[in-house]
Amino acid sequence: MTDATPPVPPLPDRPAAEAARAIGAPGSSSAAPVYDPATDPDNTGVPTSLHDDATAVGRGFFSALFDLSFRTFITRRLASIFYLVGLIAIAIGFVVYLVNGIVGGVSLLWLNTGAGIAAIIATVIIVPLVAFISIIALRFVIEAVVALIAIAENTERTAQHTRR
Repeated sequence: MTDATPPVPPLPDRPAAEAARAIGAPGSSSAAPVYDPATDPDNTGVPTSLHDDATAVGRGFFSALFDLSFRTFITRRLASIFYLVGLIAIAIGFVVYLVNGIVGGVSLLWLNTGAGIAAIIATVIIVPLVAFISIIALRFVIEAVVALIAIAENTERTAQHTRR
């Protein structure tokens, strides 16, 4: 069995730092042309401005809501509202379970002191931990859905710009 080493690519004529200095030097004849996205042959359709988003907002929420072709997504517009409602629900659950746990632990103190103290300590530790994990899970789910919608929108834009 022979050791076949892959071919080594050729080295450039000059080091990168020297080439960068030559291009950036004023009055140099080898100055690179300024990048113009309009002449870019590899136009992927990724928007360079907020113009598309502004027209999408102008279409109206209810027209997007009743769009039976599902060409307009409302999830990105409502993500912050879903997150806020979820945070409020988690906060309400946190308060309810914390109060019930502490009240239940205090009521256990009269019957069994050790069980009451353990219930209060468990409530003070477990309820905030579960609330924190719930907030993280809520954020993950909403970010995943928004990312999926963004991928779908960008794929649609790319498909529109590549059709001939």
